Amino acid sequence: MSKRDYYEILGVQKTATKDEIKKSYRKVAMKFHPDRNPDNPEAEAKFKEASAAAEVLLDETKRQRYDQFGHAGVDGQGGAGGFQGGDFGDLGDIFGDLFGD
Repeated sequence: MSKRDYYEILGVQKTATKDEIKKSYRKVAMKFHPDRNPDNPEAEAKFKEASAAAEVLLDETKRQRYDQFGHAGVDGQGGAGGFQGGDFGDLGDIFGDLFGD
């Protein structure tokens, strides 16, 4: 199964600013959040997909690798050095904004 383009998932252009990406992610996250769509596996999958896209596009280094290598650049494959990790700082801030601290 091929992965969808992260910019497409969030509905932003490749030239989008960090603020535009955050705004679009908030919109998608609110629409598909599991708490708003209980027992809807499709919504949960879209929420997870949007969260993964935001994690990459809001991190300058990951975004550069994604722009250069596609999913292989951020999935630990190809010539990108295999970086993986769990820096969810921006996403945590967004969730705090959405659902309170």
